[in-house]
Amino acid sequence: KGEAHAEGEKIENPDTGLYYDEYLRQVIDVLETDKHFREKLQTADIEEIKSGKLSRELDLVSHHVRTRLDELKRQEVARLRMLIKAKMDSVQDTGLDHQALLKQFEHLNHQNPDTFEPKDLDMLIKAVSARYK
Repeated sequence: KGEAHAEGEKIENPDTGLYYDEYLRQVIDVLETDKHFREKLQTADIEEIKSGKLSRELDLVSHHVRTRLDELKRQEVARLRMLIKAKMDSVQDTGLDHQALLKQFEHLNHQNPDTFEPKDLDMLIKAVSARYK
């Protein structure tokens, strides 16, 4: 998250280079609006986060936070579908498997495109962790 500057302006974090960077940032921003989750995040060590223990805390966030996360996930799934469609349109009639393409996106559960669940948070954390091993 951006840090406050002396003049009160925010310094933006550099782009992670992940194709789902914007989604990752939005999920973190929404989760940090929940006081309980923010406290857990601040006290968790890296192993708790990577192991998925932190993901289970998602069940305790407010309804408003879950609703916003669901909305973010639907937007991300729609974005990924547009990418897949564009790829399929560019290689017409090659017999590409739509489900196989979706499986390439390891940062969310594509089998449940409508709601953001603890599994989604766990998958997002693991995808980021795998990128920075």
